[in-house]
Amino acid sequence: MNRVLTTASVIICSVLCACTTAPKSEQGKADKRDEAAVALDKAQRSDPTLGPVLRDALGYAVFPTVGKGAAGIGGAYGKGVLYENGVPVGYCDLTQASIGFQLGGQAYTEIICFSTAEALNRFKSGNFAFDAQATAVALKSGSGANAKYSDGVAVFTMDESGLMFEASIGGQKFSYQAR
Repeated sequence: MNRVLTTASVIICSVLCACTTAPKSEQGKADKRDEAAVALDKAQRSDPTLGPVLRDALGYAVFPTVGKGAAGIGGAYGKGVLYENGVPVGYCDLTQASIGFQLGGQAYTEIICFSTAEALNRFKSGNFAFDAQATAVALKSGSGANAKYSDGVAVFTMDESGLMFEASIGGQKFSYQAR
């Protein structure tokens, strides 16, 4: 069992360290913007009350697919697009490492909305992370209308696939690169 955990942690760390924030090519950047647009459309169809939240936000980060896996030691990674006033302004990535009772894998979409310039600037500066108590709202009809901001930030997730015994956003860290 120790060998499995060691191997899993080495693989997760290797994958997370090898990733860069912005796609390398113009086509890769266009593809990431397209994926984010599709994820936004799907999220708003799932919950029509999300539209006003996005319109009122100073900015929002869209991670179309966050992959998460764990067997005692876990990790998550996703690439996304940061929007300001509805316009893509850069690329971001999300990393998360965790240890504890967790098993399985999942893929989900995550949307982070910023209601204050301070929160948005903190995200863009790279000094942004969620603590262990951070929570997200699962997107379903009507959840956008009940969005609760904490320190200028509201987080929404939408399940894509998978099954996992642990689905928190605590411990997530972000990086950002302007277009």
